[in-house]
Amino acid sequence: MATPAALANAGREGPAPRPRTGRNTELLLLVGAVAVAVFGYVEVGVNIDGHAPADAARYGAALGGLALAAHVLVRWRARYADPLLLPTGVLLNGIGLVVIYRLDRATPRSHAAPTQLLWSTLGVALFALVVVLLRDHRWLRRYAYSGALVALVLLVAPIFFPAVYGSRIWITVGSFSIQPGEFAKILLVVFFAAYLATHRDALALTGKQLWKLRLPPGRVLGPILLVWAAFVGVLVLETDLGTSLLYFGIFVVLLYVATARTGWIAIGLLLAAVGVVAVGWLSPHVHGRVDQWLHPLASIGAGQGANQIAQSLFAFAWGGLLGEGLGRGHSILIGFAAKSDFILATVGEELGLVGLLAVFLLYSVLVARGYRTGIALRDPFGRLLAIGLATIIGLQVFVVAGGVLDLIPLTGATLPFVAQGGSSVVTNWIIVALLVRLSDTARRPAPPALEG
Repeated sequence: MATPAALANAGREGPAPRPRTGRNTELLLLVGAVAVAVFGYVEVGVNIDGHAPADAARYGAALGGLALAAHVLVRWRARYADPLLLPTGVLLNGIGLVVIYRLDRATPRSHAAPTQLLWSTLGVALFALVVVLLRDHRWLRRYAYSGALVALVLLVAPIFFPAVYGSRIWITVGSFSIQPGEFAKILLVVFFAAYLATHRDALALTGKQLWKLRLPPGRVLGPILLVWAAFVGVLVLETDLGTSLLYFGIFVVLLYVATARTGWIAIGLLLAAVGVVAVGWLSPHVHGRVDQWLHPLASIGAGQGANQIAQSLFAFAWGGLLGEGLGRGHSILIGFAAKSDFILATVGEELGLVGLLAVFLLYSVLVARGYRTGIALRDPFGRLLAIGLATIIGLQVFVVAGGVLDLIPLTGATLPFVAQGGSSVVTNWIIVALLVRLSDTARRPAPPALEG
């Protein structure tokens, strides 16, 4: 029982202190992220030309301006958002611009870095629109099924355009090209989250028992088999192993999160293996990638020179622990894919194992903070959406790094934020914006209870 003195002091206590928002921490981390990117840009010039690039200050001002504008909007509209999300995105984007600029110097007629900076500006602009206009993430649930239809159209559209490097994943009109599958993956995650949030009990608790696995009713299991069929269909029609693995992997992860049943992971892996093996025998393009994965040095023995995977492995080996330094490597020998999925080989050769691990740790921060946001959210849709968005980044890094390091067959996916590609960098900024909005909801303090 409280004493009279304690009761008297209780009446004098002021309001509870407001929780920390983390915005000042975010600002300091943004300054560090921009500084690291500018230092890398200067190092490229010093190692190649003997002096800093003449436009280093302009590059730093452009990247810093984008970071500051995004920070101001987050401070204004999502002040309780996770303070690590935006700086991590800016640093990865800055590293990508530096490495692309370094590869531009090895290909004098290529000027991909300025174009990538323009796409990054558009990505930050869309980041701002999402943060400002999307006040409640649950609004997305209303349009989940229509969004899935749009995603299907985006996936099918490239089939009617010519193949690029063996895959039909691009829509090309003149000199302009776009990869619609990058945008489709966000719409599909919204649909998966909405569908599984609605049917999670039916998936976990009802249906027939088959050995140690409880199968859901046919009306619930049907869409799951439809997703598997779409996964195989994308493989057959577009010969795009990376996108297919990404979509199906996201669905299996969300299915496990929604039901907490490990059996779904086993079924998902089995269905994925069946699809990949079947298409591997039917598609020469996919079969060739599997053959290169199994025999990465065979082209050297055949007198045809080192293929892309072999050149990539040589680059990683030459980089060692600390790397050769930005601008001093030879990863451009990889060829046309040096600025896309094989850009990771440049990071490994010129920044070494230490730099490579640092990049992987930055990705792990994005994934971990996304999962943390999902765990903190109370509504099932928001939880699945946050985990699905973080899984996009994690799986995409895995399939790219695994292919370049010859751990899995090459997939042709782009490394988030780092690789050249306007569609990819814009989509990644939208993902970060959605995670910022979700984390703001998760970390926002509850309103004080009304007395009376």
